[in-house]
Amino acid sequence: MSFLDTKPSIIEKVLKIAKDAGEAILDIYKNSNSDFKLKEDKSPLTKADIASHEIIVTGLKNLTPDIPILSEEDSHIAFANRSLWYRYWLIDPLDGTKEFLKRNGEFTVNIALMENNRPIFGIIFIPLNNRLFWGSINYGSYEINNQEAEKKIRVSNKNRRLIATSRSHTNKKIDNLLERYDEYKVMNIGSSLKFCLIANGEIDVYPRLGPTSEWDIAAGEVILKGAGGIVMDLKGKDIIYNKEEYINPHFIAASNDDAAKEILDLIKNKK
Repeated sequence: MSFLDTKPSIIEKVLKIAKDAGEAILDIYKNSNSDFKLKEDKSPLTKADIASHEIIVTGLKNLTPDIPILSEEDSHIAFANRSLWYRYWLIDPLDGTKEFLKRNGEFTVNIALMENNRPIFGIIFIPLNNRLFWGSINYGSYEINNQEAEKKIRVSNKNRRLIATSRSHTNKKIDNLLERYDEYKVMNIGSSLKFCLIANGEIDVYPRLGPTSEWDIAAGEVILKGAGGIVMDLKGKDIIYNKEEYINPHFIAASNDDAAKEILDLIKNKK
């Protein structure tokens, strides 16, 4: 029995934390300039990243004081300590900071609850259009769009060859492969929004052959899997989290086995 099974009321409370963080991001997005500084890895850090981080961390500490928190903006935690964690929160306070700075709206708030180094519950909130996705392996996955009622979502069972690639992190290998086949429709989409669109049946597959960090994909993975989808590395294995380094292997996120296998064969030059 997972933590959510014993405390299902926690879901609504974490949804509110995600929305509060998103509203703070949106306020800065609409009413402030786009000043930023570079972190050690040369990625940008804005006031919105920090504001969202503080809201989420404060909210989660009040809600679940005994569960540790790992955030992109506070990730310098010794592996010797966090390797002992069975359960923890993994958050990306503002996924898609480059999209935030480009002002295209494709940025999200990501919160995932991890058990035994796997995501069991995840939330992705898109502040600009007030669109929220959440999911878990046990409860399935859902969308709350503006003020509309919560609806259960499901991946497409067809392979329409609708492919998502990263808007700000291009990969020449994927681009060159897909250029050879005109049956694929390729869409450039920012942040973890790609996982949500697959989970909601809007696109079919997202191959990622470039670096990502654990907080970039944990919430998206569990939302997609809760909707019946697939996330796997290029050997067909699950992504493992809470590694000594936070970098993920290359992976494929897909709506179904056929879509995943076709892209995997393409990557391995079997098609």
